[in-house]
Order: sequence, then structure tokens, then C-alpha cells
Amino acid sequence: MSGHSKWATIKHKKGAIDAKRGKLFTKLIKELTVAARMGGGDISGNPRLRKAITEAKSCAMPNDTIARAVKRGTGEIEGANYEELLYEGTGPAGTLFLVEGMTDNRNRTVAEIRKIFEKHAGVLGGAGTAGWAFERKGLIQVAQGAINEDQLMEIAVGNGAEDYTLEGDEWGITSPVDAMQVVLDALEAAKIPAKGSIAYMPKNKKMIEGRDAEIALNLAEALDDHDDVQNVFSDIDISDEEMTRIAQE
Repeated sequence: MSGHSKWATIKHKKGAIDAKRGKLFTKLIKELTVAARMGGGDISGNPRLRKAITEAKSCAMPNDTIARAVKRGTGEIEGANYEELLYEGTGPAGTLFLVEGMTDNRNRTVAEIRKIFEKHAGVLGGAGTAGWAFERKGLIQVAQGAINEDQLMEIAVGNGAEDYTLEGDEWGITSPVDAMQVVLDALEAAKIPAKGSIAYMPKNKKMIEGRDAEIALNLAEALDDHDDVQNVFSDIDISDEEMTRIAQE
């Protein structure tokens, strides 16, 4: 699940954040390729590509690997033609999931995603199954020690951010989609490192516990671990006590 969330915290505690560098690189390469195909190879006019390159470099991806991915996107060299897909489904206890994917084989990917849902007490649905419960937002992440609350108010909210919360050791700042880059630029000007992405944020969260919580988390992890999945979003909410219990298992 992308962004600041209790699920992301659980993932971190369980050591499940893209444990294999190869999986992470696969996802980053797809994003680089699609970003370049959609907006061209010039980062000055393609903020999505600029963000993808920044993220790839932060993960120690070699420059020539980045360059090849971009060239595949612009058509300078041959490569797979990825399409972006959005899957919608339900999990245990009526939880809702949105899954962003990129694939060069739509039929293969949808069959595998359906199987993951079914294995974890879920159902892959059609368009409209879960999308109604989410809204698109800009999501910016800043390390807790890099900025204080007064600066958040002045720099982030002052430049269009709507809200901010502290989850773990990270601030999560939400904004309208069209304001995210303005907030990121303001943070950069203040020399405050930040990462931004466009996310699906649940309008309301569902509190779950016990076995339902465990299954929902396993479903989210299994989806996120699939090579063709870029991001997973859900409306699940879990208490701190449940988080601690699950993380220790």
C-alpha cells in the first residue's frame, strides 16, 4: 500500500518492503518506461518522469539502467509495451482495495490478481466495486526530523496542502492533485527532502481486528509483491494494539 499508513508501518516491521531489489527495480523500470512514453524523455517538461528518476536513483539504480528504461519509453530502443490498469476488489470484513498495475499481458495479470484475491478471502470485482470509496490526492512524505509542525503549516499548508499527520517516524501530507508539485517545490526550496506521489485515499476507513486484520494485511502484501503491481490502496484501519500483535507474530 502506497503512502503513509498503518499497513506500511506493519510492512516495515515485518521486513516486507520489497525485500528483493530485483522486484523493486522491475517496478521502477516500468514506471520510468511508462512515464517517458506518456510525457516524453525531457524531465523539465515531465514531472512524472522526474519523480521516477529521483526515486530510482534513491534506490541505487544504475544510471545506464535508468537511461535504457527511458529510451524504451520514448521508442529509441525496443522493449515491452506496458499498459496501466486499475483493479478493484474486496477483502475480508468488507474492506475495499484499489490496485494500480502495469503489464504487457493483460489477460495473464488479471488472472493472477484474481487468484491472489481469492486466496485471501477476497473477490476481484469490476469497475466501480471500490473506486467510489476513494479520492485521488497528492501524498507527500517527509521524515519527522526534517521538519517541525510550524514549518508544515507555513510551507506545506501555505502552498496548498490540505492536511498532515504523523505516522511512525514520517509526516504524511495530503493535497489536491494539482497542488502537490507546488508543495514539493516549496519544500525543495526550503531544503527539506520529500517524496510525492498521486494516491487513492479512502474517504472513510474500516477498523478491523483479529483474523480479519491478519488476512487483509496478507492480501495487501501479496498484491504488492506481484511484479505487475505498482501500488495497493485500501480502506483498512487497524488499532495500534493490533499492529503490535501482528508485527510480533
